Amino acid sequence: MHKRKIYSNRVWIEGKLQPATLTFNNSISAIDFEKSFDAEDFGDAVILPGVIDVHVHVNEPGRTEWEGFETATLAAAAGGSTTIIDMPLNASPVTTTLDAFNQKLEASKGKMNVNIGFYAGLIPGNAKELEALITAGVVGVKCFLTHSGIDEFPNVTEADLDEAMPIIAKYNIPLLAHCELYDSEVDCDFDTNPTSYKHYLASRPKQWENDAIDLMIRMCRKHNCPVHIVHVASAEALSQIEAAKREGLPITAETCAQYILFNAEDIPDANCIYKCAPPIREKANNEQLKQAFLTGVLDFITTDHSPAPPNIKEMQSGNLKKAWGGIAGIQFLLTASWTALKNTMALEQFIPLVTSKPAQFIKADKKGEIKVGNDADIVIWNPEEIETVKESDVFFRYKISPYIAKDLNGKVLETIVNGATVFHNQSIQNKNKGQWLLQK
Repeated sequence: MHKRKIYSNRVWIEGKLQPATLTFNNSISAIDFEKSFDAEDFGDAVILPGVIDVHVHVNEPGRTEWEGFETATLAAAAGGSTTIIDMPLNASPVTTTLDAFNQKLEASKGKMNVNIGFYAGLIPGNAKELEALITAGVVGVKCFLTHSGIDEFPNVTEADLDEAMPIIAKYNIPLLAHCELYDSEVDCDFDTNPTSYKHYLASRPKQWENDAIDLMIRMCRKHNCPVHIVHVASAEALSQIEAAKREGLPITAETCAQYILFNAEDIPDANCIYKCAPPIREKANNEQLKQAFLTGVLDFITTDHSPAPPNIKEMQSGNLKKAWGGIAGIQFLLTASWTALKNTMALEQFIPLVTSKPAQFIKADKKGEIKVGNDADIVIWNPEEIETVKESDVFFRYKISPYIAKDLNGKVLETIVNGATVFHNQSIQNKNKGQWLLQK
């Protein structure tokens, strides 16, 4: 592979945007802080490390008609993401045994348009499987504290956590938790108003999240096991997370682009593209989530890409009670989250939230930063340009997403994976340039 040189007035290196020329093939071999005469000049476009999305559902093998590695990774590349980490559920079989993990690895071969890492699943009774999964290279273990939506991936109890957390702690990888504790039936009349977003929101109250996060903090303290709270939607839980971090507990937390870009007040009834769990909450709540990035209470941003076919998403009926809960957004981590946060923080504060912070979380020491010796995962991006997302721009399988027809800030000019251009000029240039990200 021949060496390539690219220059911009704004390259993200060592925590600041500065003029630089990068020389790379599959890894970065030189950085010069001046313009090289033989470099391609990208002017004022921002050159940053490839974006890392550590929370996606690809649904292969077994539910590949929902998405699959080919379309998911094309969409990731089109959005500037060069590494994704796939969740253990929604595939069939679910990734709760070594055999199932090997089936998933096999299914991804020849369809990796970006780098892919994997989580194992924790369900009741599979703690004995974890050691083999961890040594095979998963980057973390995921559990649910409420029904996952997939019957073969049941939620865990405190007793299950007591059994599994010492094993996970021994290997110092994170236990990721979907934090909602179904306390009791909520009296909100959702049954008789199944198309009302307000009623859906009321059916999954903040208290469920707060209680579940309390439980995970307590278990983290008990077992000294790294805990990661996925998709924080309740701003009421932020103080609990902040206190746990101050105490020195090994705890991290994320939220997703949809929880900071959209607000419950603006979501129309009978439109299931916005349904996810926990639900998108009120504007005042979501403003607090944005502020939590500035204080370090929330560590980074993900998409929780969770697509489904139109009939399962109840696109015709608009029945929120029956619809699959999940938002398709793998292509929009960079642009949607920047659109949401551009008035809250500077670009310099934003970039780590989608690059170095998630890289640290998955211990990907050759990713997330532009420095000599690191993998040449690079995105060239114009944060000032506003684009309206068209259906024809979307690379994931079903063009069902709240981001379609939205004006988003930032245009991805080029996505480079391991030194090869995968996406450029709105089209795919090279396929299958990704690699497995296994943590040995």
